[in-house]
Amino acid sequence: MERHTNLYVTAAFVAGIVLTLGFKDLYPDLERRFRRRGHLIEVSDSPHLDAASEVTLKDNTNREPILLPEPDVPEGIEGCIGNTSLFKIKSLSEATGCDILAKAEFLNGAGGSPKDRVALSIIQMAEQEGLLTPHSGDTIYEGTVGSTGISLATLCRARGYLAHICMPDDQAAEKSDLLLKLGAEVERVRPASIVDQDQFVNKARARATEHTADPERPGRGFFANQFETEANWRAHFSSTGPEIFRQTGGRIDAFVAGAGTGGTISGVALYLKPRLPKLKVILADPQGSGLLNRVKYGVMFDPKEREGTRRRHQVDTVIEGIGVNRVTANFEAGRELIDDAVRVKDEQALAMARWLVEKDGIFVGSSSAVNCVAAVETAIKMGPGHSVVTVLCDSGTRHLSKFWAQAGNVGGQGDASLVDVLDAA
Repeated sequence: MERHTNLYVTAAFVAGIVLTLGFKDLYPDLERRFRRRGHLIEVSDSPHLDAASEVTLKDNTNREPILLPEPDVPEGIEGCIGNTSLFKIKSLSEATGCDILAKAEFLNGAGGSPKDRVALSIIQMAEQEGLLTPHSGDTIYEGTVGSTGISLATLCRARGYLAHICMPDDQAAEKSDLLLKLGAEVERVRPASIVDQDQFVNKARARATEHTADPERPGRGFFANQFETEANWRAHFSSTGPEIFRQTGGRIDAFVAGAGTGGTISGVALYLKPRLPKLKVILADPQGSGLLNRVKYGVMFDPKEREGTRRRHQVDTVIEGIGVNRVTANFEAGRELIDDAVRVKDEQALAMARWLVEKDGIFVGSSSAVNCVAAVETAIKMGPGHSVVTVLCDSGTRHLSKFWAQAGNVGGQGDASLVDVLDAA
């Protein structure tokens, strides 16, 4: 009997194991069947649904509608002019204890300089006055050392005009090469004084007059006259100045810029000074230019310009684009608002250009280097804690054959100090 009992227990144990293993394999299938059956019963028992009814699922979660942004697409290359970045030059700011901020005008989208603003303003004003008609054969004539011509050539193509540029033949070759690639007619003339009828500005004016008077030529000739037209300073009054005011939040102690035509410094000063009465406006002037003495003493004279000492038609310097020895309407428009001027030597500008590449990776042209030297000297004079804004006008790629040929290659100057830059001779 005991033996049978043991057999029963053993058999029951084995049977339990088999049932357990079998249920484990069958359970998922049973669960699925049960759930499907329960769902069908629930549907069929509903007083509102019959067997043929469809079940519709609805998402009742609260979701905010997606609001698409307004399109922000500029109209043509003209729409890429202005609203350039303002950024801190880290190395100069750290060395001086001031925020030295640079308006990156080389980022203008047409000709890559602040002259984009001026060229567009000149063309638009002439169109409004009926002096230019697109696609009529009208040609814009201008005397320029490069940047204004590049901006005009670009915008002429964009707006249906031709460009004829007169420039001194001692300017960097890459500027005239670029003008030719932009479809402009380039006339390089010998350097001469403004009183000479063959001087590049006078030559452009004469060419425009000749064009208009020639019945065999289509369209009219229009002289842009960047040195004298109020479209120049007004371009900076209506755009560059307001941009600086907005970007700095009005917290700016000094604005530093060079002057060629004078449009930038005048236009920005005319906008900022009434809003910031304590703002100091400082002229950055290269060696040989008479503008410093015009600001400080009310006269246009520089010792390098004495009779018999002048080697060049305009100013005795490697710097291009700023510095003149004559009074222009654009400079005079804001001259009374300029508080002081800083003389910058060629050697200082060359050293600053190398410094900016070495320390900050900023590769700019000669006038930008002059501006930065003057900005540093202004910051040192004002003392730590102040904010100084200056202008980076164009890329160093336009100055390779002249300014940067003298500046040389960058490298191995990591131990140079800002004092070395300012003391360069």
